[in-house]
Amino acid sequence: MPDLIQQNPNRWIIAAAGVIIQIALGAVYAWSVFRIPLTKSFGWTISQVTLTFTIAIFTLGFAAFLGGLWMRRSGPRVVAVVAGVLYGGGVFLASFSDGHLYWLYLSYGFLGGLGLGLGYIVPVATLVQWFPDRRGMITGIAVAGFGAGALITAPLASRLILRVGVLRTFAILGIVYLLAVTLPAMAIKNPPPGYRPLGWAPSAAQQKQRSSRTYTLREALGQWQWYALWALLFLNTSAGISIISQAAPIAQEVTGVSMGVAASLVGIISIGNGSGRFLWAWFSDAIGRRWVFLLMFVIQAIVFAGLPRIQSFPAFTGLCFVVLLCYGGGFGTMPAFAADYFGPENVGSIYGLMLTAWGFAGVFGPMLIAHVRQGTGHYSRALYMIGGIMLVSGLIPLMVRPPRYQGSSE
Repeated sequence: MPDLIQQNPNRWIIAAAGVIIQIALGAVYAWSVFRIPLTKSFGWTISQVTLTFTIAIFTLGFAAFLGGLWMRRSGPRVVAVVAGVLYGGGVFLASFSDGHLYWLYLSYGFLGGLGLGLGYIVPVATLVQWFPDRRGMITGIAVAGFGAGALITAPLASRLILRVGVLRTFAILGIVYLLAVTLPAMAIKNPPPGYRPLGWAPSAAQQKQRSSRTYTLREALGQWQWYALWALLFLNTSAGISIISQAAPIAQEVTGVSMGVAASLVGIISIGNGSGRFLWAWFSDAIGRRWVFLLMFVIQAIVFAGLPRIQSFPAFTGLCFVVLLCYGGGFGTMPAFAADYFGPENVGSIYGLMLTAWGFAGVFGPMLIAHVRQGTGHYSRALYMIGGIMLVSGLIPLMVRPPRYQGSSE
């Protein structure tokens, strides 16, 4: 193989560009700062305003799959630029939704969601090819940027709303997002064919945990392992998002704190979401992806079993923080997991389709905990139930192995 291909042509510059893109896209998690200004300005209900965010996230899941397919034809740069135009343009057009709820859904929800999905998959699918030696670490860094986006955007958006109003804030942020995605996109590119870092070769342990061939999307869907990984992501996300959806009221019921104190829990656990995306993914490079998922499921089983018995708010916050560490860890680790099992070349479409688990979990987790709470009058049974689901879920990482094509052996 030519020496040129063995070198590292500024791959960290590409990584930095990917993180900037993810931070800009992750600003969508700051949607809650728009809720009160929109309800007060136009008389919309909380449910009507919240549906905008739901549309964006639901659209993200399917757009990520489309983005993965498109990358195979046109490369990551084109997809990232279009993502920036759609995302930034969608947020900008939301500034014209004065009294028109349908326009908010179409602009921020649908167009913005398309941009989110197309943009989300680009850094993930590209960086696993540039960093075959550190797949978990690099995908963890990339998606940690997505988790950190709200921490940066929320205070900025809040100040802008106070100064110029909510609609003009959409216009300003739309332009910022457009530039923050499209400019770094100029640095995004695929590595040359056969690329690997200078002097690096996969260890025996890495070879054992990686597939011996590259799979197309069609071939991956013919392997039971794809559905096992989808289930891992779905189950782990369901647990974390059930806490995200009900964190404040659970804290009030279990620890007896006021609404204002309980609300502070939301910001604290969001830090766990962002940091878990990097920490667990980085750890997976050392011990393997499936062992990381096993640990996360066992830890969450213990935490959910203990949550109903905790009366101290700081202790309750600490346990919820652990759950969100694991929630973020699933998103940080799974792209590298998919690349290990099916090869990095088609991970954009293979993992992109796998992200539909995010959308389904976003419905299942909150509905489960809300339904059980309504039926029993308290959260404890729902928390125990989720803990039991986490314990049983630990069987999947114990069973899953890299797919092997006919003629090879495990």
